[in-house]
Amino acid sequence: MRSNDGFAKYHPIVLFLYFAILLGFSMFCMHPAVLLFSMGGSICYYGQLKGRKNLSKLLKRVLPLLLITIVINPSFNHAGATILCYLPSGNPLTLESIAYGIAAGLMLMDILIWFACLHEVITSDKIMYLFGRVIPSLSLLLSMTLRFVPEFRKRFEQVKEAQEMMGRDVANGPLFQRIRNAIGCFSIVVTWSLENAIDTADSMKARGYGSGKRTAYTLYRLEERDKDMILLLCCILLLLGSGGTNGKLFWRYFPDIRGKITDPFTLFFLLTFLLLVFLPAIIHEKEERIWRSFK
Repeated sequence: MRSNDGFAKYHPIVLFLYFAILLGFSMFCMHPAVLLFSMGGSICYYGQLKGRKNLSKLLKRVLPLLLITIVINPSFNHAGATILCYLPSGNPLTLESIAYGIAAGLMLMDILIWFACLHEVITSDKIMYLFGRVIPSLSLLLSMTLRFVPEFRKRFEQVKEAQEMMGRDVANGPLFQRIRNAIGCFSIVVTWSLENAIDTADSMKARGYGSGKRTAYTLYRLEERDKDMILLLCCILLLLGSGGTNGKLFWRYFPDIRGKITDPFTLFFLLTFLLLVFLPAIIHEKEERIWRSFK
């Protein structure tokens, strides 16, 4: 995480509330405008956090998921009123199944990119602060899980470099030899990680973890800006919830494509969601301008 990210400096409760609202609404609302807005906001914010180079790497990983979803859904889902043609199997290929596949792929991409942003913003110490006193075992598990992925990647790079110096390169040589070297490298990393997990468990047991009432120290304090942000997020949650329950964000794909997009109330709720998804990017850009003015 970049140290000058303004949104990440908010209180952990604010960050947790924001991502809970955003991810919950993104997963349960299939309106195409909502999906596009969510993707635009996630890409913009992740690019600000990690830079264009890391953003391009992430998009190269998630774009195949979109393509796979678009191809697979019409192959198995043949519902819909608009038949475009018939597949060699005799099943119809419908416009509605293609549209639903695109929407499902966009939703999957949105969730993955937002979770990547969440991983950068909500660090392990913030997770321990949020859940350490309520559910200490789960908070510890979540903290260790979030730390495991970058640590596993770092160890894999170290083992790969050591194997290359021994002449066991995973990128050169015959195919079966490369596969064998890659499996050996992966086996070493897994063994290393398991040994480290055992050492961590023994260390925590020796220090008396879980044997008594746990105390915690934290530097996080609710400031006025945090309270204002919580109030804003609660208002957005109420607005979006009312829009969803009243059918103003209604959109369906089967048996035919139908939904609301030109209704004035629908436009209002869509603009509210647009504010929600671009809120971190706006705060980040504001902090960047303040920093540049100081420089």
